[in-house]
Amino acid sequence: MSKQEEESRVGSEDGHRSPTSAVTGAEDVSAHEGVKTVQATHKVYGKYSKWFLFVSLGLASYIYSLDGTTTYTYLNYAVSSFNGLSLISSIQVAQSIIIAVGKPIVAKVADVSSRGTAYVGVLIFYVIGYVVIASAQNVQTIAGGIVLYAVGYTGLQLLTQIIIADLTTLKWRGVVSSLVSLPFIVNAFVGSNISSAILKNASWRWGYAMFAILIPAALSPLIITLLWAEWKAKKLGIVDQAMKSPSKETEPKRSYVERIIYTSGQLDVIGLVLVGTSVALILLPLTLSSRAKSSWRDASIIAMLVVGIVLVPVFVVWDFKYASKPVLAKRFCLNRSVMIAALIGAFDFISFYLTFTYLFSFVIVVKPWSLVNATYFIQTQTVALTVFAIIAGFGMRFLHRYKYLLIAGLAIRLLGVGLMIHSRGANGSDAELVWTQILQGMGGGFAAIASQVGAQASVPHADVAMVTALVLLFTEVGGAIGSAIAGAIWSNMMPRRLEKYLPFLNETARTELYESIITASAKPRGDPIREGVILAYDDVMYLMCIVATIVGVVPLLLSFFMPNWYLGNQQNAVDGVDLAGERVVDENEARR
Repeated sequence: MSKQEEESRVGSEDGHRSPTSAVTGAEDVSAHEGVKTVQATHKVYGKYSKWFLFVSLGLASYIYSLDGTTTYTYLNYAVSSFNGLSLISSIQVAQSIIIAVGKPIVAKVADVSSRGTAYVGVLIFYVIGYVVIASAQNVQTIAGGIVLYAVGYTGLQLLTQIIIADLTTLKWRGVVSSLVSLPFIVNAFVGSNISSAILKNASWRWGYAMFAILIPAALSPLIITLLWAEWKAKKLGIVDQAMKSPSKETEPKRSYVERIIYTSGQLDVIGLVLVGTSVALILLPLTLSSRAKSSWRDASIIAMLVVGIVLVPVFVVWDFKYASKPVLAKRFCLNRSVMIAALIGAFDFISFYLTFTYLFSFVIVVKPWSLVNATYFIQTQTVALTVFAIIAGFGMRFLHRYKYLLIAGLAIRLLGVGLMIHSRGANGSDAELVWTQILQGMGGGFAAIASQVGAQASVPHADVAMVTALVLLFTEVGGAIGSAIAGAIWSNMMPRRLEKYLPFLNETARTELYESIITASAKPRGDPIREGVILAYDDVMYLMCIVATIVGVVPLLLSFFMPNWYLGNQQNAVDGVDLAGERVVDENEARR
């Protein structure tokens, strides 16, 4: 082991700021106005205004969770109403790509302008997206609305985590990050009843439309509080004082065109377009190949794959050599905490979406459960994840470490995925199937909080937003890969299995069963058609579970190489400052 490596290990394991980490973190990390504004607002918040901010954050988290626990159900019925169930994986791949690529953009906007301004932007996309979906007359319009909505959804998800990082020290961050997910426990049951009632008594359209009303109402208190604090800090001159520097005072005035070019450079628009296009061109053919005339031999499919693969090294070269503010900055790639957290998130989501993409369709068709019970089942993993994330957060608060929780969580999660291979069948134990989701949620709760806090601890405050976005970007790309693989398995395997088990039906009838869970679940259990469909679903899910289990081994192995930063009273473990940007002495260092 070299001296440099030894210093890095001591810094992460014992809580000291290692020289290598500090240098890496200092490389091109001048804080944007948004970061300085956040630090300034800590000097204007009073006791009641800060509590109001936390309450507003809780309200935003509640509506976010209500959305997540209801609209997933509506999507299955929305695409089925246009006989497009097989396209659901393609839609989710596109959604995952937008959610992934949108995170660095939102993070940059939040850093360059302010947190409040970024919230206003994501709110606009959220509302427009749901209006488009609710009024859609075909699957293509639904997909377009999902893309717009995904920008708002990813922004709300990311900004909530950024605000928490702004407001909390390391030792409390895991607790607060997990507590904002608490509404998922309530909405797992409330949301299930709401979605079931809407599908029975209204339609999926109203399920989407109501969020175009609820989202603005729920986010308004948070946006108003943030904008008020930013306005007051600027009025008192705290922001101007924080932003004073020689480079700032001598910065030349730019024309309108120059400002656009400068802002594009700050956002790394070219890099984001390259990575988004590359991921889309590589993954979408996996779900669309079965619809092409010559399948994988189709010229358009081959062209998409070739161009997508070529764009990967182009993106790397651009970000490493030419981008002024790259999404994938070299210092992030050299940061072990950040890259391991990102890769853990990516492979974990590949494994998760392999089984989850068609899980709701699976239980609706295979199990004799009511709609509300099927919806409860889908939310089981979310409830478990939330409960055990809170437990993990408190564990990190008192242990001041996170690595062993990360390892334990990923091991438990792998066990849950593996058990699905045995329990997925129509005649399998209902209790065993539910336990697979509880175990995955338990492990996921430990792992998600631990890896995120570990990545945030390893960088200065100026980098926290971008590192959070980068880790979530990798995670969402993993989700897109998982959905794409699931879609490829589904679209290439399900038609053949339906033909095998239902040879007495014509191709038109089998296509209807393939494209719609409404048609597939219409026949009662015991009917030859329903039983044939169940056998087909069983075979397809079997392969998905095996692949998911194999992929799930990778994040567990990676977790053993994760650094174990000390979680103390600082905003991060690198530059030793508090939430207002003032230097503090680390508890661990003070004791030594």
